[in-house]
Amino acid sequence: MARAQGARSQLAVAFETVYGTAPASGFLKVPFASITLGTEQPLLDSELLGYGRDPLAPVKDASTSDGDVVVPIDAVAWGIWLKGAFGDPTTTGTAAPYSHEFASGSYSLPLMSIEKGMPEVPNYEMFSGVMVDKISWQMQRSGLLTATVSCIAQGEDDATASAAGTLTEVDVERFGHFNGAIQRNGVSLGNVVSGQITYANNLDPIATIRLDGKIDGADPANAQLSGQIVVRFADTALRDQAIDGEACELTFAYALGDHSFELVAHKVYLPRPKTEISGPSGVQVTFDWQAANDLSLGRMCTATLINDEETY
Repeated sequence: MARAQGARSQLAVAFETVYGTAPASGFLKVPFASITLGTEQPLLDSELLGYGRDPLAPVKDASTSDGDVVVPIDAVAWGIWLKGAFGDPTTTGTAAPYSHEFASGSYSLPLMSIEKGMPEVPNYEMFSGVMVDKISWQMQRSGLLTATVSCIAQGEDDATASAAGTLTEVDVERFGHFNGAIQRNGVSLGNVVSGQITYANNLDPIATIRLDGKIDGADPANAQLSGQIVVRFADTALRDQAIDGEACELTFAYALGDHSFELVAHKVYLPRPKTEISGPSGVQVTFDWQAANDLSLGRMCTATLINDEETY
């Protein structure tokens, strides 16, 4: 009997034109590190009396389809997840490399179908009506660079054969932590130990009454961009900004040859932090930053991916 193995699993992604309807073709095989996207349906204990101490059969409760996909931040496939989080990009360039600019605050977010396949069982789980609720990642000095993409799906359909058709494999050109940099107002920010970035659409699932138990969609509420930077305490520039209540621009970027990715938070506010001395080693200060809408630009942030892809 065959047993499922992560090494043989695959993930296929395509964009939908009709909510909850997976396309018949056009699926891309994308890299991933792990996935928890799935459907859960708990059981409700029976409260009925009169049949002895042993309980009657439980009843099914409402089902939910959501979870996370951990993916590499790379030069190609990362654009698929950025499109899911921000919407269609504005692409410029007449030849490679092309620049794909994603802007925050879109009222309409793309719909995706995601198939999680384990061919040795075989078992293929097709999630339709998928929307990206949140993307987040860490910046640090070393290690593997990955992002967590949190998704909400309308529902799941299981089959013993793939419904994704012939897959187009996406090339993997991965950025690393070594390729990363953080800038403040266009100038490299020194003494940064680590950083964390989260962009959230704050999706509100429309949980209506249906025979199939699926939701009717998910509406994006106010977008949110926030994170954390941990710095060695070498000067008071960030602390002074926090005390004065002023905003700055933070840029989180990666570059590999002529391919690059950067997220620019145009108007960032810093809270006033404690300056703790916990021992004889270096003093570190943590800033839990928040971004706001830059009214002059009409957006909170801009994500730009430069690669050889003509379109997303």
